Amino acid sequence: MPSRRDQIKLTPEEVAEFLAAERVANVASFGPDGWPHLIALWYVMRGADPWVWTYAKSQKVKNLERDGRATVLVESGTEYAELKGVMLKTRAHIERDTDKVIDFAAELFAKYQGADPANDDMREALRGQAAKRVAIRFEVVETVSWDHSKLGGVY
Repeated sequence: MPSRRDQIKLTPEEVAEFLAAERVANVASFGPDGWPHLIALWYVMRGADPWVWTYAKSQKVKNLERDGRATVLVESGTEYAELKGVMLKTRAHIERDTDKVIDFAAELFAKYQGADPANDDMREALRGQAAKRVAIRFEVVETVSWDHSKLGGVY
C-alpha cells in the first residue's frame, strides 16, 4: 500500500505543467538576522529552473549574495481537497549582464502581459529598467510536490 505522501506526489511532467501554468512564486531566503525573508514574485520557467527579476539593491539579492540557498514555493487551491503545490530547494545564481537581464525581462513580460518578446520598442524600454535590475535563476536541487485531489476526498 503506497504511503499518503506517495499518493499525492506529482509526476515530473505534472510538476513541469503546474509550474509553467502558475503565476506567483513565494521565495524564501535568509535575512541578515537569520530569519526567513519571504517575498512573492512573478517568475518564468526556463527548463526545470524558475527565474525572476528584481532590483539589484533589494534585500532578497543581498540575502542571496550572502547565502545562495533559497526555497521557492508555488501553490494553488483554497479547500484542503484541492491543495496543490511544488516546493523547490534551490541555489540562486544572480545574472547581472544587462543584455541577458533584458532577454529574461522580455520573457517575463510575454508571460504576464502578452507582450511580444522580440518587439524592439519594448526591449529598448526594458533597457532602462534592466540597468537597475538582475535576473535570478533558481537552480533546483530538490523538489517536493503534492496534489490533494489525488486522494479523491478520502483523507
